[in-house]
Amino acid sequence: MQKAQPIRLKRQKEAEPNIVHFRLPGLLPEDQILALNLNTRTLSLLVDGPQQIMEQQFSVNEIRVMVPIMESYPHYCPYEVLLSYIISNSVTSTSVARCRQRLQDALNNDTWHQEMRPIRRALSSIRGKLHSFDLEISTIRERGCSITSLTSSAFPKEH
Repeated sequence: MQKAQPIRLKRQKEAEPNIVHFRLPGLLPEDQILALNLNTRTLSLLVDGPQQIMEQQFSVNEIRVMVPIMESYPHYCPYEVLLSYIISNSVTSTSVARCRQRLQDALNNDTWHQEMRPIRRALSSIRGKLHSFDLEISTIRERGCSITSLTSSAFPKEH
């Protein structure tokens, strides 16, 4: 598992953009990059130049789930990390460990579906938005999820 990084989703001054870039080799052509603006919660697909190809806006919970999934690429992001990002303002190894135990207890007590509800809701709405980028969220049963391509060629169509 990768080391959890704190995410700052609090509103910043408009003059201070908080933009994270993701190249996603194998999912996007080399000349394309995803730019995630945490202030406006928008994801933009850019091509070298730079030229914007498309853009989608996300809710706070969608961003909290999408960022760790994209940061984990090309590996999957464990559910305990996603849960920690949803329920904590600051994600640490301690908060991830607490969420891991919480999910293990949920598996043992047959309450897995209830614990996963906030993650499933966010993933459901993220999927539709990512489809316009020809990207998908794939899940690994009781483990986590990863970002994948919708197209068989692994590169988005020209828009």
